Amino acid sequence: MGDSKKGFNKYLGLTFLIGFGFFTMGLMDILYDTYVPVFLGDILKKAGINSNALVGFIMTLDNILAIFLIPLVSVWSDNTRTKIGRRMPYIITLLPLSAICFSLIPYAAGQSLFALILVIVGLNIFKQSVRGPIVALMPDTIPGEYRSEANGIINTMGALGSIISTIGLARLMDLNVVLPLLGQTKDRLPFPVAGLLVVVATILVFCFVHEQNSDESAREEKIPVIQSIKEIAGQKDKSALWILLSLFFWFLGYQGILPFVAKMSIDILHTSKANAALPAAAVGIAQAVFAIPAGYVAHKIGRRKTIRISLIVVTSLLVLGGFLASPAAASIPTQIRFFSFLGMMFVYGIFWIAIITNSFPMLWQMATYGSMGIYTGLYYTFSQAAAIVSPTITGGLIDLVGYSGIFVFAAVCMLVAFYFMSRVTKGEPAEKSAKAAA
Repeated sequence: MGDSKKGFNKYLGLTFLIGFGFFTMGLMDILYDTYVPVFLGDILKKAGINSNALVGFIMTLDNILAIFLIPLVSVWSDNTRTKIGRRMPYIITLLPLSAICFSLIPYAAGQSLFALILVIVGLNIFKQSVRGPIVALMPDTIPGEYRSEANGIINTMGALGSIISTIGLARLMDLNVVLPLLGQTKDRLPFPVAGLLVVVATILVFCFVHEQNSDESAREEKIPVIQSIKEIAGQKDKSALWILLSLFFWFLGYQGILPFVAKMSIDILHTSKANAALPAAAVGIAQAVFAIPAGYVAHKIGRRKTIRISLIVVTSLLVLGGFLASPAAASIPTQIRFFSFLGMMFVYGIFWIAIITNSFPMLWQMATYGSMGIYTGLYYTFSQAAAIVSPTITGGLIDLVGYSGIFVFAAVCMLVAFYFMSRVTKGEPAEKSAKAAA
């Protein structure tokens, strides 16, 4: 572990700078997932419709776009060659456009359902297109044996964005003043402020991150898309496939809960709209604190073992969450119930980030420089496919059995992911070193 820290130190500053790209995702994603379902619920109620399943379906629009756009743009960026790099042209163009659309969300929600969906579609065309190049920027630059540590930093930056959104910007939801250009601020202000921060982060990435390849011999390698996919599918060792199936199921559980945590906090735990973001904030704080340690732990005991232990703990926590959301917990005072839920979400965040921090590097360990974007795209294809299916299922479960049903569903999904991870044999940090020694 000491050698790992010493070797990684020279990449530390660069990794934090690259992390500003992921910081923008943390800023936007958590506010989007927390408040867009609330906006949708309010609009539908005004129209006399009370359906969580419909809210869940509308929330999958971004995932439907993502499943096509992330792999496609990731592959395009694999084969892009410009003076500023192969990822940077996409980042400096698409992130500012994402910021503009994101800023408009609450204003569109105040107009009509059509206006809100139009802005959501625009936002996700830009945001999902840029996600692949942002994520692939790190493995392009950091050697394979240090990617768990680097991904810990990247996820810390994303979690920092989430914390700023939930603890800082979400507080502004209750601010009721009139500002020049922005107008009435109540239930609106966090979105344009977050949009401005996204633009600032984009400028920092462009000014201070100069793309470089840790594998100089492969700098000009370009692999046709179909050829790469055939090679992945035809591999004798199916570790990449098992990882992809695992992440499909753990995201099936995670994405089924995510859109409804704020609504549950309001409907069951009787919080205000501002406080409804606190459970997500608890997850974000845990991720910010434990993402980097999770990378170092995996370097010491193995990525696969770290992920499997984390999946068991997460499953147990989801069972507890199901109890807190159930009528059986109704006799517990609301305040105690809410703080217990916050504590559960904090511990959940610790082990969830251990899963996320180490799963991406396992896939990248199997990729080459020319196929890095394709593996990144496949990761998002499977994760977004889960995100498309899950909210509609869990929204329906809420309508049928209440909020406790989504936690039970998620727990089962985590157990299935645990099974598939038991079949993985590749993706550990030591593999590159072993190959080099051979």
